[in-house]
Amino acid sequence: MTPPVFLAGTDALAGDRVRLEGAEGRHAVAVRRVREGETVDLSDGLGLRVRCEVDEVVGRDTLVCRVVERRSEPAPSPRITVVQALPKRDRGELAVEMMTEAGVDAVVPWSAERCVTQWKGDRGAKALAKWRASAREAAKQARRSRTPEVTEPLDRRAVCALLAEADLAVVLHEEGALRLSSLPLPTEPRGAGIVLVVGPEGGISEAELAAFDDAGAVRALLGPSVLRTSTAGVAALSVLQARTGRW
Repeated sequence: MTPPVFLAGTDALAGDRVRLEGAEGRHAVAVRRVREGETVDLSDGLGLRVRCEVDEVVGRDTLVCRVVERRSEPAPSPRITVVQALPKRDRGELAVEMMTEAGVDAVVPWSAERCVTQWKGDRGAKALAKWRASAREAAKQARRSRTPEVTEPLDRRAVCALLAEADLAVVLHEEGALRLSSLPLPTEPRGAGIVLVVGPEGGISEAELAAFDDAGAVRALLGPSVLRTSTAGVAALSVLQARTGRW
């Protein structure tokens, strides 16, 4: 089994010995019950992975580790970004968790016209913080050295700008003329990689579809069944991971 992964700042990982404290240290000691002599991987969430041997456990929230190996893992290519319409209740956190485990590089919250949930004020800030926490925890669970970015929520205009910069922009739609599994992929990514739009439970409005068409996006069918917005992203991501050779 691969060692558990914990997050630490880049500066904290610079030396030959690392002291893991705070919430991550508490998780390691009190939850994962890491003990002296065990091996752990520490990451800055930006691609740096430092393999360490635990020399000392201090109290209930601190590990003192000796660095055994250090490596920087390149970002996967092409970059895959999912624009995720806001689901109801906690399904957004579930979507972020599953997509992180499946290797997404960035998640963009999108307040679509037909979203029941709307992020406003303190409620929006708390929801965004939960999405980001889900990404961090899922990245550790999946033993990833890169934690996916969860951006600030974007409106339709900003989503269109993102689609226009992509090497391939895809909108999942049940009336798509092409299947995602057979969609031509970019051979030499030069822009923002692949950007995938997942609509809300109520569907993407005609005005939104028209705007995405104008931005250069192609409508694609995922499969014969209609998935929830919280599961469509991870299903589509799995298809793209296999087709691009990232898996």
